[in-house]
Parts: sequence; C-alpha cells; structure tokens
Amino acid sequence: MRKQLLIMFLLGAFGFGSLNLSAQRNDDNLPIDGLFEKQHVVNRKPVPYPSIREADVLWAKKIWRIIDLREKMNLPLYYPTTPMDDRYSLIDLMLKGVVGEVGDGQLGDITAFSAFSEDEFKVPLESEDDILKNLGAGTRTVMIEQEDGTMAEQTVVEGAKTYEVKQIMVKEIWYFDRNYSRLDVRILGLCPIRESLNEDLGEAAGAEGGVVKNKAFWVYFPEIRDLFAQYEVFNPMNDAQRRSFDDIFIKRYFGSYVVQEANVFDNRTIESYTVGKEAVLESKRIENEIFQWEHDLWKF
Repeated sequence: MRKQLLIMFLLGAFGFGSLNLSAQRNDDNLPIDGLFEKQHVVNRKPVPYPSIREADVLWAKKIWRIIDLREKMNLPLYYPTTPMDDRYSLIDLMLKGVVGEVGDGQLGDITAFSAFSEDEFKVPLESEDDILKNLGAGTRTVMIEQEDGTMAEQTVVEGAKTYEVKQIMVKEIWYFDRNYSRLDVRILGLCPIRESLNEDLGEAAGAEGGVVKNKAFWVYFPEIRDLFAQYEVFNPMNDAQRRSFDDIFIKRYFGSYVVQEANVFDNRTIESYTVGKEAVLESKRIENEIFQWEHDLWKF
C-alpha cells in the first residue's frame, strides 16, 4: 500500500512539474527566427585596451577623420534606417545609448557631449530634447487644405531624423609605444553629422550649397564600447559570421579620410585653407606623414 501511495505521489509531482514547465515554455519561449538563439553576442564584453605608460609614448598625433556612410564599405553602418529585428544602424545604436527609450524624458547610460564646445568632452547635454533637437526633432508649422478649400496652419511634431546622419566624425590619436615597438591608434570620440536642406533657401534648397551640415553630439568612445560589443553589424557575405560594432572600429573595417590634425593654427581644418583636389592631397599627406614616421624608425 505504501509503495502504491509513493508511486502515485511521484507520478503526480512529475505531472504537475511537467505542466508548469510546459506553461513556462509557452509563455516565455517565442519562436526562434533562426537556427538558434544567440547568446554569445548579447553577453560579449569588449577586449580591454593594453595599458600605456606615459614614458613609453615617444610620439603622438591627434587627428580627426570623416566616415562617409554613403560609401559602399560603410553601408552596413548606415542601414537599416529604422531598427529591425536585432539590427541597428550606427546612429540608432548611439541614440539608444545616450537617450535610452525615446519619449520617457530620461537619458541613457552613455553621456552625450555638446558638439559646439571647443573641447569635445567638456559640456554634457543634460536633456533628451537637446539631443533629439540636434537630430531634427521638434515642431514645425505647415499649411493644410481644409474641406472647404481654405488653407489653415497646423503644427506637426517630428521625431529625430536619424536617416539624415550621413557622416560620422572620428577623433583619434596615433602614437608610438616603445614598450610594444609599434605604431597604434586609439579612438577617442564619435560625432554624428546630420545633413539637411536649408529651408531658408526655399526652392533653391536642393541646389548646390543648399545642404547644411550640423554636428549632433560627441560620445566618448571608451564609454560606449560595452554597448557596441553587444550588437552586430550586417555581413552581406555570411549571416552566421557577423562582427560587432566594436570590432568594426577596433579592427578599422571602415573607409574614411582625414579632415583635421592638431596644429598651431587653432587646430584649423583642411577645408579652411584649401579646397578641391588640393584638400584631398593634403588629407593623404597627413596620413602618409604618420606612417612614414614609423617607417623611418627601422633600417632594412
């Protein structure tokens, strides 16, 4: 009798546990849109930088460069223009870090700094509105035709126009570390650049010179690396092997060109003293000067 009661108790406990487990699976486990549920990327941490001693840095140069997101190599950083599935564009991911949930009035874990101060990391933006306004968010008045044929003004609320961010400015420093006997680079900050039409030009807004470029904000790159390491960039050749945003920047899988270097003339930009073909040659000269410095250290 005791054996029968024990068997019935075990069967009942097993059946009850199975029902709970089944209910839990039905509630929690949604269909997986793929071969498996990705665990590696979401828990990934960026590879720490090697330590640097001041005495080991024999030479350094600070430069600014532009990543044009319209270049073929950089298209995975521009698309998708709106977040889809587990994919984000670079600007949408940056906005996720600095703002968090848009509309809740709270800032994210990443600090956004003003792009209008002399130093890129001195003046933090303290409100969500300040950040979104730099990306085109706000209100504007438009004329709407009414049912009786008359025109009336109506206020339209617009969100952040992240699709208008066509360039990313990168602030970085190249240095030679004698401890490792190599030339290396550290990215210091990223700044989205929004391109919009100048509405004051009216019909001529689409003509040459009608495009206005505005820097949105700066983010400190070492601070945002944790977020970048947890999201993948689309790989057009292989969906199973995607790099994270952190990999893209650390391994420098992007196309860019130099627009400014630290100099005695208030760190003036290249476009302030030359244009056209000469500006392209000046950009190449600055890059070649960096690599030539390392090349001249060795004898072959």
